[in-house]
Amino acid sequence: MSTPQDLTDAEFAELDELLAATPAPLNPLDASMLDGYLCGVIVQPRLIELDEWLPPIFDYDGGELPEHVDTAWLDRVTALVQRRHAALNRGLVEDGWFDPVVLDIDPDQAPAPLPEDASEEERISRASYDALGPVSQPLMPWVAGFQHAALCFPELAELQDDAVHAALARLYRHLPAETDEEKEVAATLNREHPLKDLDDAIEELVVTVADLADLTEAERYRVDTIRRDTPKVGRNDPCPCGSGRKYKQCHGSN
Repeated sequence: MSTPQDLTDAEFAELDELLAATPAPLNPLDASMLDGYLCGVIVQPRLIELDEWLPPIFDYDGGELPEHVDTAWLDRVTALVQRRHAALNRGLVEDGWFDPVVLDIDPDQAPAPLPEDASEEERISRASYDALGPVSQPLMPWVAGFQHAALCFPELAELQDDAVHAALARLYRHLPAETDEEKEVAATLNREHPLKDLDDAIEELVVTVADLADLTEAERYRVDTIRRDTPKVGRNDPCPCGSGRKYKQCHGSN
């Protein structure tokens, strides 16, 4: 069986357009947020199946797709997303590396000014975004997608592991700080582990996700020992069902 190939640039663009066509009023992830989200799913301490991780892609706030959605659209989105998920997982397992989908922001082009009637919340949000600086701003959507996965599936953040929480802090430094504690953590990281440019930040992001994958691998693939409440039935013992036949001739014949 051939290994599914990663998406081409054209398919990434197609996926972004397909996600944008998600029926209103749902608020879907874009391609960059989706990429971070998928990594956030992959590094969880348990294996998460498609039917559990696919729905949050279509609405950031937990809404559900309508029952009579366009099946051709949904099938195409699902196929592309599954291929990207498989490629990211394969890259982390085999190489400890992947190429994240990061927005291409022109450092010489300032964001559009806020309208005069912008709300106080919009002004605070813009100030927080501006405070991130040119290194973190292109990574913010990707990391916001990763955080979306961590909120949808909280087992990762609930792990009692200092290394996991340190790795999460290294990622979340690229999000606007909302509390004094978050501001202090970001300031400490920027002071003790500065990122000189976007390439350096992308490398650090990928290494951090690979670290998380390694830290959670044992738990993710842990196999629980099956404990039997009754003694094991021998093949020549009477079948427990009470038929009077030997187990091998009755329920043990399958």
